[in-house]
Amino acid sequence: MPTLAADKATPETITHIHRWTDTLLSFKTSKPPGYAYAPGQFARIGLQQKGAVVWRAYSMISTPAEAELEFYSVLVPGGLFTSALTTALPGDRILIEKQVYGFMTADRFEDGDTLWMLATGTGLGPFISMLRSPEVWQQFRNLVVVHGVRHQGEFAYQDELFALRDYPPPAAINPGRLQIVQASTRDIDIAGNRLSGRITTLLESGTLEKVTGLPITVESSRFMLCGNPAMIEETRRLLHARGMRPCRRALPGQFLTENYW
Repeated sequence: MPTLAADKATPETITHIHRWTDTLLSFKTSKPPGYAYAPGQFARIGLQQKGAVVWRAYSMISTPAEAELEFYSVLVPGGLFTSALTTALPGDRILIEKQVYGFMTADRFEDGDTLWMLATGTGLGPFISMLRSPEVWQQFRNLVVVHGVRHQGEFAYQDELFALRDYPPPAAINPGRLQIVQASTRDIDIAGNRLSGRITTLLESGTLEKVTGLPITVESSRFMLCGNPAMIEETRRLLHARGMRPCRRALPGQFLTENYW
């Protein structure tokens, strides 16, 4: 496999692949020595395809304390990177840049009682990393994951999420309360345990506040958005209309977004 200079990236090994559906998979890799990151950050990963290395950004699902790195991917038909990922096997080599990226970390918020984590599809990834770690549980009184997908079978990591809801990380002292809201746009949950519709529609209509019992206010609510760019842009507009502003390096705010698409 062609490589970058040794000071830019390290060759690692794919150790495990789990397929959720025909188009969704998670994979684990070995971890570069000294690789440090915060939950919510992302890596640039390289795979060989047609004689060249194709690079893509992926949020870490693993926590910094874990021995391996874990990522969550959608397989895009005809996509250069995911075409290579489709045929990858444990033992295959993969490149990981030494530098980590991203500013969507919970410590960017200076205050707030409730953290809303809004994700579409594989945008759920960084929130899994956060919830596996104790810090976010201690920072907020209420945690809400809102995961939007097209079809019911695409709720990856749901067993782990519900387990975390019932049993927060042991290291979390006086942990906050986690609620999980699942919504699909193309299937209806006959049992009535999941919502139907887009996240933005559920936010604008007040449905999210109703089902969680948590009012959304500038003073108490903080938001993280990750996933489809259209969802992020529309949610930003809705939050602006409620008087909320994005976090800036020098200015505190009420929401953060991840834009590596």
